[in-house]
Amino acid sequence: MSEDKGLVRAPGRITQEQYKFLEGLVEQGRYTSISEALRGAINRFNISASSPGGTFLIGEALVGEGDEIAHIDLMIGDKSGPVGTAFAQSLSQLSMGHTPVLAVIRPNLPPKPHTVIVPKVTIKDMEDAGKIFGPAQSAVAKAVADSVEDGIIPREVVDDWVVVVSVFIHPKAKDERRIYQYNYSATKLSISRALESYPSLDKIMYDKDRARHPLMGFRPPRLWRPPYLQIALDNPNIDSILRVVKNVPKNDNVLLEAGTPLLKRYGVEVIKKIREARKDSFIIADLKTMDVGKVEVDMAFEQTADAVCCAGAASTATIDDFIYECRRMGIYSFVDMMQVDDPVAKLKGLQRPPDGVILHRAIDVEKSGVEISWGNIKKIKEAFPERRVLVAVAGGIRPNTAQIALDAGADVLIVGRYITQSKDIERSVRNFLSLLQGDIDLFRVHTE
Repeated sequence: MSEDKGLVRAPGRITQEQYKFLEGLVEQGRYTSISEALRGAINRFNISASSPGGTFLIGEALVGEGDEIAHIDLMIGDKSGPVGTAFAQSLSQLSMGHTPVLAVIRPNLPPKPHTVIVPKVTIKDMEDAGKIFGPAQSAVAKAVADSVEDGIIPREVVDDWVVVVSVFIHPKAKDERRIYQYNYSATKLSISRALESYPSLDKIMYDKDRARHPLMGFRPPRLWRPPYLQIALDNPNIDSILRVVKNVPKNDNVLLEAGTPLLKRYGVEVIKKIREARKDSFIIADLKTMDVGKVEVDMAFEQTADAVCCAGAASTATIDDFIYECRRMGIYSFVDMMQVDDPVAKLKGLQRPPDGVILHRAIDVEKSGVEISWGNIKKIKEAFPERRVLVAVAGGIRPNTAQIALDAGADVLIVGRYITQSKDIERSVRNFLSLLQGDIDLFRVHTE
C-alpha cells in the first residue's frame, strides 16, 4: 500500500479514512476484499445519483395459471425515500382485510432488504390468511433473498433499501405448492424488472398495439400495421349488412365501416349491432360530419366506434373540434376529402392533422369515369413527415386497381359494392387480402 499526499491505492486513489471504512466492511463480512467493497461503494453511489430523491423503482409480473396465478406489483428503494415512507405506513396504518405483514423465509428470518407484503384481495377468513402467511409470505421472502444472492439486488444496499410487495391470491386457490412457486417466480421477475427499468420505452411503443390482455374477452383494435382493407357497409338494410359481416373472413387486416346511408336510416345505434356480430373488428362510423363535430364524435363513441369520419368540406373550426374530441375520447379521426380541391392546403390549415385522410371519388363521379388522383397520397405524407397520417382511397377500387393505389402509398383500401353485392363475399374479400401482408395475428410474437 503506497501513500501520496494522504491518498491510498486500493485500487484507485481514495483517502486513508475511506480505506479504513472499506476495511471495516470487509471485517464485518459484507465483502471479501477491499476491491469488492470499493466496487460496491461505487455502485451504490451510481444508483443513488440516478435518483436524487431516493431510489424509487417499480416492477410488475404475472406468472402462472388457474386459480393459483400470481400477480405481483412491487416498489423497491431507499428507506429515506418514498418507498421507505410507504413501507412505514404499511406497518403502522392497518386496514381490515388487507393487513400488511413482513415477509419471512421462516419465522424469525426476514430477508434483506426488509420486505412488507400487502394483500390485494380481501382476507375474509383464516383459510385466506393461511395462504398469505404461509406459501405467499415465504415465496416473496425467498425471492428477495435469492435476488441478493444472484446479484440482482446489489449487496451494498440491503441495509438501506426496503421492498413493498402487493400480492394477489385468488380466494379459490388451493394448491400451496403452486401458490409458492408462482409467487416466488413473479416476485423475483418483478425485482429484476425494477432494477432493469423494464420495460424500455421502445418495447412499450412496439407492443402496445400488438398486445392482448389475457383477462380481457376482446382485443381493442388499433391501426399499427397498414395496409388495410376497409369494407364500406353502405346498404341501408341491416339484415343485408349483418349477412355481409357474417361472411367476411376474420382477419385483422379487415376494417368495417358503418356507411353514411346505413347510419342515416338506423342511427348510430347500428354500430353496436355490427359490434355484436364482430366484437374484435375495427369499426369506423362514416358520419361525414359537417357541424357540431364534438356532439357526433361522442354519439359514435358511446356506440363503441373505433373511428369517426368528418367531411373535409366542413369548416376548419368544425374539423378542429372534431379532431380534438376524437383525441380526447381515444378514437381515430378521419377526414373525407370528397369535393375538396386541395386536400393538402385544407389539412395545413388545421390546428393538427387527423389520424387519417380519405381520398374519395364519389359514386356519382365514379359513374362519369373521372379518375382519382393518387398523387395526393404522396403529397399528404410529405406535408406531415413528423406525424403518421394514414391515407385511405375510395371510389371504385377493384383488385386490378388496388395494387396501383398501394404502390402509390395508400394505407387503406376502401371497398364497397365489389364485396357487399358479391354472391361470394368471402372470396371477394380474399381477392384483396392476397395483396396485403397477411393476417396480423400470424405476426404477433409475445416475448419478455
